[in-house]
Amino acid sequence: MNQNHFQETGNSVERLPLRAGLILVFLCFLWGANAVSIRISNQGMPPLMSAALRSLISGTLVWIYARMKGRRVAFPPGQTRHALAIGILFGTEFLFMYWGLAFTPASRSAIFLYTHPFWVALGAHFLLKEDRLTPSRIFGLILAFSGLLAVFLARSPELPPFYRLGDLMILAAALFWASSTLYIKRMTEKTELDHVQTLFAQLICSFPVLALGSLVFEIPAEPHLSPAILISLFFQIVVVAFASYLVWFRLVHRYTVSRLASYTFLTPLFGVILGGLILNEPLGLAVWTGLVCVGGGVYIVNR
Repeated sequence: MNQNHFQETGNSVERLPLRAGLILVFLCFLWGANAVSIRISNQGMPPLMSAALRSLISGTLVWIYARMKGRRVAFPPGQTRHALAIGILFGTEFLFMYWGLAFTPASRSAIFLYTHPFWVALGAHFLLKEDRLTPSRIFGLILAFSGLLAVFLARSPELPPFYRLGDLMILAAALFWASSTLYIKRMTEKTELDHVQTLFAQLICSFPVLALGSLVFEIPAEPHLSPAILISLFFQIVVVAFASYLVWFRLVHRYTVSRLASYTFLTPLFGVILGGLILNEPLGLAVWTGLVCVGGGVYIVNR
């Protein structure tokens, strides 16, 4: 992406150019499809094992990319604690996300996971000077929260057992994702780090968290790698964790986080539609109501 597209003000810019906006919409589509791909790969591999494998391989790809570009991936001396903190937050997020998707449908998980901008806006009010809540943003938070309740309280005989446990785990993943976003934004305001270093730290330092989670919580099982499962793993590792996150963190380093988050309300829409089309998941009135409320609330908060 040409750096001339970014007119910087400090560490962020005043507005998103059209090209950056279109890129964000495409990223939202990929992330909406990611929950579907995880549900597919969970049928052949233990979820935390898949998450650990994803972090390790995609982190290696980032390292190769950095070497080809002549970029460094290691944090400067004295900043290693930031790399570890980012990795722990990221690893915990994906521990809850992958494990939660073993219990709840992808369409529901997309709504809960992409309350991320909701929590970012709430946290930014207290942690980032440039992001403050206003009456309209508070209304958006209330609307989004009502959408969460609509989805969480919905019942259907078609839903799998323990789906509410899965819902809560996905919601925990959203909280850790928001914590990671806010931590990175505050860190980059004070340190000279670029998006490649940030992504590498997230992926590589999250691997021990996920590998340990797999050893502790999962019963060892031989993977069943059908073509569909291999394709879904490729999508998660190469397309999402490597390519899309590389673009996302470049944007995080250049724009205010709430401005970026205003686009991610599209992700649950893509996730709900793809979950219904590909996995034949039940899409009742409560799911659509919750989607509208969460998406609308997130948009109001971040517009």
